[in-house]
Amino acid sequence: MPLVTSKKMFEDAYKGGYAIGAFNVNNMEIIQGITEAAMEEKSPLILQVSAGARKYAKHGYLMKLIEAAIEDTGLEICVHLDHGEDFEICKSCIDGGFTSVMIDGSKHSFKDNIELTKRVVDYAHSKGVVVEGELGRLAGIEDAVNVSAEDASYTRPEEVEEFVTKTGVDSLAIAIGTSHGAYKFKPGQKPQLRFDILDEVSKRLPGFPIVLHGASSVIPEFVDIINANGGKMPDAIGIPEEMLRQAARSAVCKINIDSDLRLAMTASIRKHFNEHPEHFDPRQYLSPARTAIKGLVQHKLREVLGSSGKSAL
Repeated sequence: MPLVTSKKMFEDAYKGGYAIGAFNVNNMEIIQGITEAAMEEKSPLILQVSAGARKYAKHGYLMKLIEAAIEDTGLEICVHLDHGEDFEICKSCIDGGFTSVMIDGSKHSFKDNIELTKRVVDYAHSKGVVVEGELGRLAGIEDAVNVSAEDASYTRPEEVEEFVTKTGVDSLAIAIGTSHGAYKFKPGQKPQLRFDILDEVSKRLPGFPIVLHGASSVIPEFVDIINANGGKMPDAIGIPEEMLRQAARSAVCKINIDSDLRLAMTASIRKHFNEHPEHFDPRQYLSPARTAIKGLVQHKLREVLGSSGKSAL
């Protein structure tokens, strides 16, 4: 089964009131855990790759691992570039077999963001690839993305129609209060998503797929395990899952999850070494880590995104 774009996925998700999970991948165990979960849940799936992941694992290795996962599970999978910062990396991913790319021009002026995004869209569409753009800037740190709270900004609804019309993007990432990385809110600070902005964007772009970045929930169980086994993670509060469920029931068709995957894997490995310090075979500590990834993804698909049972499997 070949790779697919997210176009049909988003159409079905918008009509069905659920969201597609876009999970970041870096190695074999993460890919296996995610795809096994999606197969068992019969869920559509997006695997996304950051520039940092491409540098770490290499483009060719990741693509072959994803091809193996498709052969193993029979899933329809969209492979997406997360936060492409310029035309060159988007072009490289398109030419290398990705079926979706994000061009993140949010650090530029509105005019320059449109020009850069349109250039990527024109090239991608000529190759049958879909494009995600971004308006507004999320705070936080994740791979090469590093935006201070002072530089973060909410999406301006009055700009979205012009942006989508002039660029031709297929989906739009907006900033309504999520943030990259694990440290989203301090204890005592109330997490709040600007659903008023989401509602206004939806009114201005009826039927158009919206994307949420930085949507990990920083599950306390994983933080506690890490800290109980030699870690030093400060207290942090992620995005409450009920808020994500609310977003998935609206115009949000794609929700990105990365930090929760990292926390699940790290918690499992730390716990394993604390209980079995004599182990040195990677298979001994990466197997339970893969299982932890699978369990997390199944929970997200079933309880948060609402995408279980929505694939053609």
